[in-house]
Amino acid sequence: MSWKHYRNELIVGASLLFALAAFGYKMKQRSATAEVNRVMETEVATLREIGSLKKIWGDKRISEKLDRVRTLIPSSKVQWQKKGKKLTAVFSELKASEVNTLVTKFLNIAVQIESLKVKKRGENYSMEIRCKW
Repeated sequence: MSWKHYRNELIVGASLLFALAAFGYKMKQRSATAEVNRVMETEVATLREIGSLKKIWGDKRISEKLDRVRTLIPSSKVQWQKKGKKLTAVFSELKASEVNTLVTKFLNIAVQIESLKVKKRGENYSMEIRCKW
């Protein structure tokens, strides 16, 4: 058996093997690129979300919005202590609709609620909230 007789077949076989290896490499690189693109898209979406949250949480008018919440309830029912960027508010003798309004307002303002206590006494409610921003 002489290699000279099968030289062309060996070259064709080697080139097919090389082409198959190149095709496998190309497919692996394509899937790796697609994965990198997916990761980059999620990172960009996360960065956009962080930017929008920073804008919301960094709003300088949060203090004004909290002061507007204070005006919803008569001052005889409110004990309001605001120190820097922390608020402690105690509400007493509230109706159910007033409690719902207050909780909704506090949840719609970009504050971090540290403590929320609601107690029912007869038909009235008392509520204590501590939050910071």
